[in-house]
Amino acid sequence: MPTLMVVMGTRPEAIKLAPVILELKKKSSWKTFVVATAQHREMLDQVLTIFQIHPDADLNLMTPNQTLFDITGKAVKAFEAVMEKIKPELVLVQGDTTTAFVGALAGYYHQIPVGHIEAGLRTGNKYFPFPEEMNRKLITAIADLHFAPTAKNRENLLKEGVSASQIVVTGNTVIDALLMIVKENRELEWHFPPHQRKILITAHRRENFGPPLEAICLAIRDLAELYPHDLFIYPVHLNQNVQKPVHRILGHIPNVALLPPLDYLKFAQLMAQSYLILTDSGGIQEEAPALGKPVLVLRDETERPEAVEAGTVRVVGPHRDRIVSETRELLENPKAYQQMARAINPYGDGKASIRIVEFLEKWFASR
Repeated sequence: MPTLMVVMGTRPEAIKLAPVILELKKKSSWKTFVVATAQHREMLDQVLTIFQIHPDADLNLMTPNQTLFDITGKAVKAFEAVMEKIKPELVLVQGDTTTAFVGALAGYYHQIPVGHIEAGLRTGNKYFPFPEEMNRKLITAIADLHFAPTAKNRENLLKEGVSASQIVVTGNTVIDALLMIVKENRELEWHFPPHQRKILITAHRRENFGPPLEAICLAIRDLAELYPHDLFIYPVHLNQNVQKPVHRILGHIPNVALLPPLDYLKFAQLMAQSYLILTDSGGIQEEAPALGKPVLVLRDETERPEAVEAGTVRVVGPHRDRIVSETRELLENPKAYQQMARAINPYGDGKASIRIVEFLEKWFASR
């Protein structure tokens, strides 16, 4: 029986791979072996608990204040040992993290085929987002199978010389995960007053550290003062580059709620109850439109232009004045708000995992 190895290390990877793993485990034609690097320890564990997934190998690589050099070097050696022991026939990686890149690289070093879930996303700038943009380009160069969320992602891959026979358009698995969670927990109630409009904020990307994040925080402060009856909710990433400026600028504003990082179930519930979302996250640009929530992207580029073209997402950058003006339009102009809220989500119907597994069944059968 062939072994299929699935690699994850961060919370976003776990969210997007959970429905794939659950679908893979329904099949008796292969063994599914899950490897966790724990690039993000606590946040990864929260998601695995929600979806009741237990890694077959936990490399436990996270250390305080680790650098890209630290995690990359440790992961390369750890994967060497795991792959020599497991000898998988296929390695599946997701997205654009250091874990995904090193997992693909380890597969290549062992001459094992690599499948890339969420393939073909591009901004065209190798430093934005950093290091994700280069990670996904390097994974593309290594991968043998490319699971593209959208037709535009497929076009990106074709332009880079990937054979059409190696690409399948699936939709994004994050929609699969979100619909599972929101549906199962729709009766749960959040503790914030239901009559207040809730503006949800997430900002934690490495390229926003420093002055850009300060500008984002100052914009939130401006908005909180302009709309004292609305509630601005910011689950704050544990990284000190995020914690320090956020608490310094926003820590004493009555209608700004600074929360610890939330598990996926609570965060999905909070997204569903929010009026509007401001974020520098990639996955939220895909998730929020599925819930009918407009998104303002706190970055200058997005690798998800489909959402911009569909009208569900607007790129505003980490720029104080523009964040304030674009948010004010959505808070004060019902027509502008509804145009974004009612736009069609371009990222799929919640069946991406089924399409991936069906493709893999045909791939294994042809070998």
